[in-house]
Amino acid sequence: MRAIFLRWVFALVLLIASYNPTRWNYITWAQANYETATSLCVLLGLVLAVGYTIYLRATLRSIGLFGMALVSSIVASLVWVLYDYGLLTLGSPDLRVWLGLFALSVVLGIGLSWSIVRRRLSGQADVDDVEE
Repeated sequence: MRAIFLRWVFALVLLIASYNPTRWNYITWAQANYETATSLCVLLGLVLAVGYTIYLRATLRSIGLFGMALVSSIVASLVWVLYDYGLLTLGSPDLRVWLGLFALSVVLGIGLSWSIVRRRLSGQADVDDVEE
């Protein structure tokens, strides 16, 4: 369970580091500092790109586009239920961005963790699992 939680946390950190409604994110920082810190902007952009490549490739391999759409739909339905019951208001654009980041992190976290979940539920290892 801890491994799954950590994968989700790292997905959330990756997304928040890339963009969020505050001024503390890569996009805002790189736009403001590109001319004076071009090499650092490129380096950090490439590090983020590696993170996205790892998460997206693992997610597409494990749950595919249909699974990504299904997980996204479940998260969207949860938001809808919370909104319908008055537990959540969607008036703030910043809140909507944070909810989007949360939803995307859930999709990426589940995608990266799916092999672990599947193995625990079914007792079967994936074909590409290698014990060293």
